[in-house]
Amino acid sequence: MSSHLLSVDSLERENVDHLLRVAARMEPIAQRRRITRVLEGAVLGNLFFEASTRTRVSFNAAFCRLGGSVCDTTGFTFSSMAKGESLYDTSRVMSGYVDAIVMRHPEQGSVAEFAAATNVPVINGGDGPGEHPSQALLDLYTIDKEFARLGKKLAGAHILLTGDLKYGRTVHSLIKLLSLYDPLRITLVSPPGLEMPGYLIDLVASRGHQIEQRDTLSCDFSDLDVVYTTRIQKERFTTEMNESFSGVSQDFIVDRAFLDQHCSPTTIVMHPLPRDSRSGANDLNVDLNGDPRLAIFRQTDNGIPMRMAIFATLLKVEDLIEENMRPVRWFVPKQIGVLDR
Repeated sequence: MSSHLLSVDSLERENVDHLLRVAARMEPIAQRRRITRVLEGAVLGNLFFEASTRTRVSFNAAFCRLGGSVCDTTGFTFSSMAKGESLYDTSRVMSGYVDAIVMRHPEQGSVAEFAAATNVPVINGGDGPGEHPSQALLDLYTIDKEFARLGKKLAGAHILLTGDLKYGRTVHSLIKLLSLYDPLRITLVSPPGLEMPGYLIDLVASRGHQIEQRDTLSCDFSDLDVVYTTRIQKERFTTEMNESFSGVSQDFIVDRAFLDQHCSPTTIVMHPLPRDSRSGANDLNVDLNGDPRLAIFRQTDNGIPMRMAIFATLLKVEDLIEENMRPVRWFVPKQIGVLDR
């Protein structure tokens, strides 16, 4: 694993397996049963120049649970970039202040440009329609845990990716990560104009996976193991796309009726969040709330141990975790989460 986490492309299968193992060791800390201070004194610079709540707070919590502290910057308005400062200058300055950096930026390739000017680890928290590698890693960790609970194996699994496959950076990273493993069956379903980029389809197919594109969810998915659906990324549409896009029809909605009529009782539903829960938004339907097949909140919980694993690996303290553990001293609920357990 390189000194940064900018793209899934930088990961080999053994790197991913290592992160999965380290994340599993982080569970007692993430679940608030143990404390560690292996990063005591270390400072994280969280630079989010694009809207985020869940991802930003998840990175913050992961670093703090390892004993570090966090400095936050959110939005362009309150940053020196609003005064014309370059990514290069910001990177050089920040590397003198902090020990690791998480960056989210609306322009694809910007995080890699930023990382090239610093000698501290940089994690890509999302660069426009490009990639979101930590999300893909926590998604894979979620699939691994859900399959273990259900007695399934990843090899030969049938995974459906649906929604905005063109601009959805999470599915770009996830499909590349999945392609590192034994042959899978991957089905792609998206509204017209939002299809998965061809180079990603070619990459996955070249690695021996069976990949199929369909134009509707009204099909037999009785052998489906995972459905991963995404919000339509309208904020990334061009003017022409906004003018031509007619919206999402019922043929592309993941809801209770779709699961009950077309899938199996063990099909797992995932979504990178946020989902648009407003009436008429046609995102992942809230009628699945409370359904045990809905894994989206278990998925977000899994972001903490995985991001802890990423920090521990990049900062080379993963072998010090257990010897620094001690019990928590504050009140912790018996379970975290209510409706989805």
